[in-house]
Amino acid sequence: MEPVTEATDLLALDRQVCFALSVASRSVIGLYRPLLQPMGLTHPQYLVMLALWENEPLSVKELGELLQLDPGTLSPLLKRLQALGYLSRERNSQDERALAVTLTPAGRKLRAEAEKIPPAIVARLGMSLEELQELHRSLTRVIAATRREAP
Repeated sequence: MEPVTEATDLLALDRQVCFALSVASRSVIGLYRPLLQPMGLTHPQYLVMLALWENEPLSVKELGELLQLDPGTLSPLLKRLQALGYLSRERNSQDERALAVTLTPAGRKLRAEAEKIPPAIVARLGMSLEELQELHRSLTRVIAATRREAP
């Protein structure tokens, strides 16, 4: 039997895609923390705001689909953002079962401050825009692959 070496060990931690993704995710989100703190936002709340700045108004269901979050995770985020005065949730006039999420004037105003974040992250990462765009494309392919049914 051939001895297991670092080059052949399929369970070597540093060869695991899941480990690299996990560490990269935590590390990048950590870069956002000090930038979001003055706005009173957590990273998940920032993602909600990004979705709304791009596509307002949205139903809670639409927002959950965009962010790929279940209602149990999304609801507390929305409540906290509403308490901060950045958004409102109201029953949809066409469908009483649906909640419409809209930005408040304070939420819309916050966008100007948030526009400073992407360039700060790019600068902090020290990677070219092309490298980051290719990374985004690769991660998008990984996400799509995880959603396909196994053969």
